[in-house]
Amino acid sequence: MASMKVLGIESSCDETGLALYDTERGLLAHAVHTQVAMHEAYGGVVPELASRDHVRRLIPLLEKVLADAGATRGDIDAIAYTAGPGLAGALLVGASFAESLAVALDVPALPVHHLEGHLLSPLLGSEPPAFPFIALLVSGGHTQLMRVSKVGDYELLGESLDDAAGEAFDKTAKLLGLGYPGGPALAKLAETGVAGRSKLPRPMLNSGDLAFSFSGLKTAVLTAVRKHEMSDAEKADLAAEFQEAVTDVLAAKAVAACRQHRLSSLVVAGGVGANRRLRQKLDGALAKIGGRVYYPEVELCTDNGAMIAFCGAQRLMQQALPDRGDGAFAIRPRWPLDELRAQASS
Repeated sequence: MASMKVLGIESSCDETGLALYDTERGLLAHAVHTQVAMHEAYGGVVPELASRDHVRRLIPLLEKVLADAGATRGDIDAIAYTAGPGLAGALLVGASFAESLAVALDVPALPVHHLEGHLLSPLLGSEPPAFPFIALLVSGGHTQLMRVSKVGDYELLGESLDDAAGEAFDKTAKLLGLGYPGGPALAKLAETGVAGRSKLPRPMLNSGDLAFSFSGLKTAVLTAVRKHEMSDAEKADLAAEFQEAVTDVLAAKAVAACRQHRLSSLVVAGGVGANRRLRQKLDGALAKIGGRVYYPEVELCTDNGAMIAFCGAQRLMQQALPDRGDGAFAIRPRWPLDELRAQASS
């Protein structure tokens, strides 16, 4: 197949991301606008505001990416966009823009699974892992361990039974009176604290399976906060202990998955994958079993168009170019990743 330039569009939540990927030359350019400042006053993402902001950002970001890549709209061979999972309104904005642009340019449009984009994002690195590998997908909405055998073949090994790790970070940060987004704020506070002064549980650490649970950990923080008015130093110690508890569990389960499947490569994707303490523990734990951890570039840990463009390009290289669409599309706000494996095997 001849070289293709694939435009990637990501709009599943509170980042608008666009990128242009060339199947021979790699990532040509990408740009992301984050809505953190806009949602900060509300302490979380407001779906309607997120959708409206995506509308405002898409065309300017498209023009920036094309200019940075030295390309024009006519150079685009295909468009990949996030069709789910995510906020319905936000997905609709990106999907309708992508499908409309595809019709205007007479190129195919390809719906992409948001989590598949995260899973494959480390392959954009200078030293990508080889298949198969274990993937730890850890973000505000998901905490999952997957066996990745090839593009499109993903086996779910374990996931959180309640809160995702990133969600637990955000909720705990709120309990400690920290700002939004809570995860980075808590990690920063934890750097000034001492873990162990406050004792928190390691949920399901010894459960014997690859499942996670973080809601009880959040409740333990709530109990500690309610005992008495905490000083800044005590809050820092509690933040440090919380971070240790979460990263202890994530690291232990990831290593267990690698051992069970006799794989030495671990891929970490999702926003929580940027957490420095988590990276330290995973690097050390995999080194002990002769393995290695692969991360996306820090700028590609959060939602971005580069991972969507790359994912779409991998899909297109596996199959003939799909027919030019008529602009019709369907989004999937809830879309289990293991459905992709069923499709691949059917």
